[in-house]
Amino acid sequence: MKTILAILFLAVTALADDAGFKPLFNGKDLTGWHLRREGAESSWTVADGVLKNTVEPGKHGVDLVSDAKFWNFTVKYEYMVPDGSNSGFYLRGRHEIQILGDFASGQATKGGNGAIYQHTAPSEFASKPGGEWQTVEATIIGNKITVILNGKKIHDNVECDRATGSELDGNVKEPGSFFLQGDHGTVSFRNLTVKELPKE
Repeated sequence: MKTILAILFLAVTALADDAGFKPLFNGKDLTGWHLRREGAESSWTVADGVLKNTVEPGKHGVDLVSDAKFWNFTVKYEYMVPDGSNSGFYLRGRHEIQILGDFASGQATKGGNGAIYQHTAPSEFASKPGGEWQTVEATIIGNKITVILNGKKIHDNVECDRATGSELDGNVKEPGSFFLQGDHGTVSFRNLTVKELPKE
């Protein structure tokens, strides 16, 4: 009986944790997303609930942008990159949370995995080896960003009042789209969800 109650408690807790989160990706197709460059050859595919960008050596991919725009929110996503591959997840289309297959380096840098790209290095190194799924929970309220990578809080209310490079635009005081960087290297995403938060 105690085991059953424990399982029920965990299930209820999980549901409470996910309350208010809505899917950004339906796991079936690219509904709700568009290519950054109209008419570009897409390097994105969807299979078995996974959104994958495949960039062959010597070729260039294309970024993927959400149709919807957001201001304050918490976003959760999982990603997987091969060793050495490079991508990014942009909050409001302006602030990049770096994705990099840098496990071998063992170092947290401003250009490394989980960094607010070229702005703030992670407070600790939290990367997993290439080919493993990694988890992110990122919250942005106003100009402050908090990021949890693989269960470790690597940014805590970091002020970021400028775009960090390759941004969709420089309008940092306006809502913006998410975008998934696809022009550098192979990367896979799954379980993308967002919870909008009240305006500050």
